[in-house]
Amino acid sequence: MIAVRNGHRARARMVGLGAHVPERIVTNRDIAEHVDTSDEWIVERTGIRERRFVADGEAASDLGVIAARRILDDAGLLAEEVDTLIVPTASPDHIFPSTAALVAERIGAHRAAAFDLNAGCTGFVYALAQACALVEAGIGRNALIVGAEALSRLTDHSDRSTCILFGDAAAGAMIVAGEDDSTTGFLGFELGADGAGGPDLIVPAGGSRQPLEEAEPGDAYIQMNGREVFRFATRVMVESITRLLNALEMGIQEVDVLVAHQANSRIIDNAIGQLGIPAERVINNLDRYGNTSSASIPLVLAEARDAGRLRPGHLMLLTGFGAGLTWGSTLVRYEPR
Repeated sequence: MIAVRNGHRARARMVGLGAHVPERIVTNRDIAEHVDTSDEWIVERTGIRERRFVADGEAASDLGVIAARRILDDAGLLAEEVDTLIVPTASPDHIFPSTAALVAERIGAHRAAAFDLNAGCTGFVYALAQACALVEAGIGRNALIVGAEALSRLTDHSDRSTCILFGDAAAGAMIVAGEDDSTTGFLGFELGADGAGGPDLIVPAGGSRQPLEEAEPGDAYIQMNGREVFRFATRVMVESITRLLNALEMGIQEVDVLVAHQANSRIIDNAIGQLGIPAERVINNLDRYGNTSSASIPLVLAEARDAGRLRPGHLMLLTGFGAGLTWGSTLVRYEPR
């Protein structure tokens, strides 16, 4: 699906960013103490050096609450002003109630509609599309997006193929309606899914297909066909970005900042080479946080803002891929209040 924004009616704008990560740092050497691997092996194959894990008793909503408050502070809004709260997550606190409802209650967003969105690691881009649609349709004046993940809870820490990859974090953005004559904000989206690849990245148990009481021990954890997911990601990221830019009749040279889902440095490097974007315009933090799924893109954005690498007016190309298998890209101008 490609949606190119035309017209000037209350174009949605991104005006705030925020993030939070747990205190516990888990290095590659920590992981090498209980599985057959090494720091050198992990860095060479993924680019990851360390990641963050939640504390005992801590869940996705706990991270999301702190990130949500930081996003609101950055956007200059109060929780009671939030119309919609969307939590993209692959590791919700519960099947239901939604993690979004729990976050809304704790931050005091009592008038907000609240729901979770599960598009795997593409969740933040999908949530941006949802927020943009709601705001530009006039259903609400704003939407708070908080990607919140506690993936360490769903990881088999004896499985070398997955335990080296995933980390925990929460991060997101505030989307608001701009002026009627605004021509900036979100310029377009390219979204898609291929359910045939669903089994390649999956938590088999815990839903109606396989209740936990019927599951094998390993089925409650993330299972991944790494080779197939890598092949999918290297292809679909470039294709999605190319389709979006072609639909907008724009070139990669017009992009100020590219932020891709932080899954594997080799996937990102491959895309940089094929797209021809200068490496200095690509911002990553994969080495310090690993794969934080729906929190990964906004976590990069929040850190880039704090470091002065993301400035007002920058045109950002955001692209994700993940379980589903799903993918999505959007082009948006950063317009903080």
